[in-house]
Amino acid sequence: MQKPDRFVDTESQELARLRAELSAADPLLELLPPSAKVYCVGGAVRDGLLGNASVDRDFVVVGATPESMVKAGFKPVGSDFPVFLHPVTHNEYALARTERKTGRGYKGFVFNADPSVSLEEDLMRRDLTVNAIALSRGGELIDPFHGIADLRAGLLRHIGPAFAEDPVRVLRLARFAARWPEVEVAAETLVLCRSMVDQGEVTALVAERVWQELAKGLVESSPSRMIHVLQSCHAWQELHPRLASVSKATCHALDRAAMLRAPLDVAYALLIHNTEGSPQPADVFKAPKSCIDLAQQVLAKSDTVERVITMMDHSPRQSVAPIFDWLVGCDVQRRYDRFDLMLTVFALEGRLSEAHHQRLRDLGSWLTTEQANQAAAQAAEEALHDGRSNVGGAVAVAVREARFALFRTHPLFKA
Repeated sequence: MQKPDRFVDTESQELARLRAELSAADPLLELLPPSAKVYCVGGAVRDGLLGNASVDRDFVVVGATPESMVKAGFKPVGSDFPVFLHPVTHNEYALARTERKTGRGYKGFVFNADPSVSLEEDLMRRDLTVNAIALSRGGELIDPFHGIADLRAGLLRHIGPAFAEDPVRVLRLARFAARWPEVEVAAETLVLCRSMVDQGEVTALVAERVWQELAKGLVESSPSRMIHVLQSCHAWQELHPRLASVSKATCHALDRAAMLRAPLDVAYALLIHNTEGSPQPADVFKAPKSCIDLAQQVLAKSDTVERVITMMDHSPRQSVAPIFDWLVGCDVQRRYDRFDLMLTVFALEGRLSEAHHQRLRDLGSWLTTEQANQAAAQAAEEALHDGRSNVGGAVAVAVREARFALFRTHPLFKA
């Protein structure tokens, strides 16, 4: 989404494809009662208006019952409210519903999916106006909350007071802001988000749900915008008691990572390392093991990488052993992929030049070549064959010596 009034096209090719898909004959839909009406809603319609392709398909069925959906051949999958799976396309079809807040957090709701619930009532419970536009099977755009106008204006605006009932929406708002950094968040929406934070709604979110939204935002086009929005409505500080403020340098590095399409592990390590600020605890979020593992490696090696660079530049022939020890300490011979990602983090932080980045990658790969692995295997076999005492330690020493002997033949140490 651009600002102002760009790429919003009610006759875009992507929207035309979506209209054709919706109007295509579908035996299951024909088996629904005449009162049932099917609409595509949410992201697919919004992205179609922006001329962007979308693989997501969210459908709402108005005027149907769970029994009529099952009778037509749809498979029930919803536990909290009636959602059905199309057995051929595997798209989800949800009955139009309203919801009533009954407790804190994002699970404290009671749903009403009566056939009398209208499309507008269903759309009213959604988060942002740009996500509350529907497309009928006949190709008509239904926009009761002026989402198209907000798309054109480059504005993220909540639909109504019901936004405050689901704290996940604060995170979703920030994620959408990261996707479209040119757009504005409506002032009244930020005020409402601050009120939600003040009332403790954000602290009621479970860790898994927080991470799910943050992970998506960290790989959007401008992750720093997500963090900025969360900080501006005071939500960032409430997500976890150990969170530190994210430095400007880290925000810049995160945006560079997004521009280069770096993997999520790299973005997470940048956030945790928080260069020029206080590091975050590596496990502050419920992130996958690979993310936490890389972040811990970055924290562990951060203080020594400059020393290694200095040795490579000024005294490589006299520094073979400490450079080798540093690489082995990174477990490069077994975890080269993680080592490579760690170097990417340091490069994005501006701590490695392109030449240094490539040289360290080359030195690391020198220890993982087939020749290096064969030399290590042969050394281990000879140590075992010799029947040396303390076999485990002897094998480790022999393997290390074999790798080091090969490592010192690298051209860097012969210059």
